Amino acid sequence: MSGRNKQPLSVIQGKGRSNHLSKAEIQEREEQEKALKGYTDNIKIPSYLTAKQKRNFEEIATELTRLNIFSNLDVDALARYIDSRDMYIQLVKDMKKIKATEIATFDDGSTKVVANEDYPKLIRSKNTLFNECRGAAADLGLTITSRLKLVIPKPENDKPKSEGEKRFGGRL
Repeated sequence: MSGRNKQPLSVIQGKGRSNHLSKAEIQEREEQEKALKGYTDNIKIPSYLTAKQKRNFEEIATELTRLNIFSNLDVDALARYIDSRDMYIQLVKDMKKIKATEIATFDDGSTKVVANEDYPKLIRSKNTLFNECRGAAADLGLTITSRLKLVIPKPENDKPKSEGEKRFGGRL
């Protein structure tokens, strides 16, 4: 299905663009969003995470729960994110120990700088892990751009507009 991602009703209303929705449609969407929200009563850290990963899970899950964007259904997605992030960090540390080039010594005693054959494979693995992390982070609302899609805009000033402001907006 093509088109834009569906925005929460609160975002649409905050932008002041809910004029196209009837009261019945607004009520129906509110009920749908409540049903899809999910519960937070059974968030358990998966047993396959290491002790350090469990601490990271707890910290991130607490923050996401405070933002009201995390539920029991997101536990495994967060665990996969933490696991791939740790693999990415470890790979980056290991790559810093490896040089992209090597000095090859030939039988006649001459030397030449040649490319390390393993380095491009490590770069591909690094890029794959990075893309995994970035995708999971966006899905979980861990990036600023993904959170901005969830932020409810504040309505404009509640004070009544003067006749001039109604006609000319902010150009006065």
